[in-house]
Amino acid sequence: MKKLAIAFSMLSFTAIFAQKVSDYQYISLAEKFEGFKDSNYGLDKALIKSLNAKKYTVLPANRNEWPSAASQNPCQILVAEVQNDSGMLRNKVLVKFKDCNNKEIAAQKGASSIKEFEAGFQDALKQAMISVPASNPVENSVVHTPVDPLPEMITNEVAAAETKVVSGAEMYTNQNITFQKIRLNDKQFILADKTSTPFATFTITTRNDIFRVKLQNGSDTIAYLENGNIVIELPVSDNSYIKQTFRKD
Repeated sequence: MKKLAIAFSMLSFTAIFAQKVSDYQYISLAEKFEGFKDSNYGLDKALIKSLNAKKYTVLPANRNEWPSAASQNPCQILVAEVQNDSGMLRNKVLVKFKDCNNKEIAAQKGASSIKEFEAGFQDALKQAMISVPASNPVENSVVHTPVDPLPEMITNEVAAAETKVVSGAEMYTNQNITFQKIRLNDKQFILADKTSTPFATFTITTRNDIFRVKLQNGSDTIAYLENGNIVIELPVSDNSYIKQTFRKD
C-alpha cells in the first residue's frame, strides 16, 4: 500500500481541486445581502436570473427541495452574496462566491452611473456578472479545498497501521466510492479510499455506536452507527449539519 500518512481533505473523493466558479453547478444565495438598509432592491431576483442564464442551478431556501446531489454534498455548492460597495457618486456592488469552508474563491465588482437605487444597484450587478463564467462542472467530481497535513501523532499511527490491512477488511461505500475501515489502535480507526487516502479519524466514546470525528480542515463533529452503516454529521457553512452515510458492503 502507499503511505497512508498523506494529507487528506473533507470529502476528498477525487483529486480534482475546484478553483473557479465555473467548476460548480449549484449555488445557494446568502440569507442577507450586506450593506443595504431597508431593501436589497430586487438584487436577489436579478442575481438568480443572471446565474440561471449562465447555466447554474440556484438552490431554493428550503433544503428539503434541494436535489440529492446537492443535499448530500455541501462542498459541491457555492454561496453567492452581494454587498453594497457604493461611493459618493455611483451605485456599486461586490458579488462574492464562497465555498463550503467559507473560503472566498471569487469576487466581482460592478458600478453604475444610474442614481436611482433600485435601477442603479441592478445595473451594477449586471456589470459585475459579466465577468462570471458559465457553469462548466467536471462530471462526477467532488469539490474540495486543500488542507494541512495530518498531525504527527496520527501520521505515525496511520503509517504503522499499513501492515495491519488485510483482505476481508470492512468496506463501506459512499456515492459509488469504496472505502476501507482501517484500525489504528483500540480507540481509533479511519476510512481510506482505494488510493489509501484517509479523510477522517474516528475515536470511540463511552457509547459503542457513537464516535468523535476529526476532519482534516480542523473541524470536529460526530459519527454514529445506523443499521450497520457509518453516518457522519458533516458541518456546513451556515452552522447546520447534513448526513453523509457510508454504507457497509
